Order: sequence, then C-alpha cells, then structure tokens
Amino acid sequence: MFTGIVTDIGEITSVTPGGNSGDRRFVVRTRHDMAPIAIGASIACSGCCLTVVEKGADWFAVEVSGESLAKTHLGDWKLGSRINLELSLKLGDELGGHLVYGHVDGVGTIASMTPEGGSVRFVFEAPPELARFIASKGSVAIDGISLTVNEVEGNRFGVNIIPHTQAVTTLGQAKPGHRVNLEVDMLARYVQRLLEHGRS
Repeated sequence: MFTGIVTDIGEITSVTPGGNSGDRRFVVRTRHDMAPIAIGASIACSGCCLTVVEKGADWFAVEVSGESLAKTHLGDWKLGSRINLELSLKLGDELGGHLVYGHVDGVGTIASMTPEGGSVRFVFEAPPELARFIASKGSVAIDGISLTVNEVEGNRFGVNIIPHTQAVTTLGQAKPGHRVNLEVDMLARYVQRLLEHGRS
C-alpha cells in the first residue's frame, strides 16, 4: 500500500525480455538507499506496484508480466525513461496523500496543459469505464501521484499541478498526448457499488 507521495524519480537503465514469453525485466536507477529494502519488497513505479527481484546500491530490478504491460503504460518504457517511485507504506508512516494500492485501473492521456498563475492546469482524459469513478474534489492517482480533482466534464477531468509537484515528479517533463497510469479512489468504487445494489 502507498500514499501517492512520490519520493524519487527513477531512470530505466536496462530493458530485457523476462523469464516468461511476453514478460519484461527493467532495471531502475534510484537515489533511494537500497540496503534496507529486501528482495521481494514492493515499490510503486509510476503507480504500478512491482516486486524487487534483484538490487544493488543505487538500482533495483523488476519483472513485469505481459498482462501488466498491456494494461498500463509500462510497455512504453525504454532506456532513459523517467518514472515516479514510492516505497511501500509502513505502519506508523504519515499518510500525506490518499490510500493508493498500486493496482493501475487503466491508461489515460494528457489532453491539455495550460499555465495558470504559478501552477499548470492539466486536463486528463480517462477511459469511459473509469470516468464514472472520478469526482470533483475527489482523489485520483496519476502515474502514482496522489492528486485532487478540480472539475469533471464527461471523460475529462482537470487538476492543478503546483511547481513543487512538477519538480519532484515526472509531470514536470510531461506533454499533451502522453499516456498516464490511472488508479481511481477505492472509496469511489465502493460508493458506486452501493449505489448499483441500491437500484437493483
């Protein structure tokens, strides 16, 4: 489990086929101290919970299944790609964002980026099956970043990204058309399910 507060921007330094057909192995360079992180530990990589299978002083390796590559934008990663990293939440840690599970629900796109004062107004387009879970003033994880939704219009929703968030996440290098991993708020899923049962 994670909070959606990015703690490092990693860089992909190796991409090779994984152990099974269709899988892929990535090596990620990080500024995190890898010494206390165990083999088998979970790290959120641009919002996708992945398992550390090998590590060094400033890097770790993960293997991604063909299904995960198809359902996220991890299949787009190549040498030099920069990704958001967050170590898993420990009991007693501050919950600075919202509860993020690292289970990507789908892939959206950046529809537009507009400077607005010191911030940038991002408009994202979500797949129709996910858009119904996104509400104004609700939470959403975009590439593993916990963000508050400003407004929703159809399949699109807007978020203001402050300079600090741009500086410490990959949104600082984002451009319209870029694909992003989306994880909707689990509370929204439960509310939707209750409403559906109420109508049946």
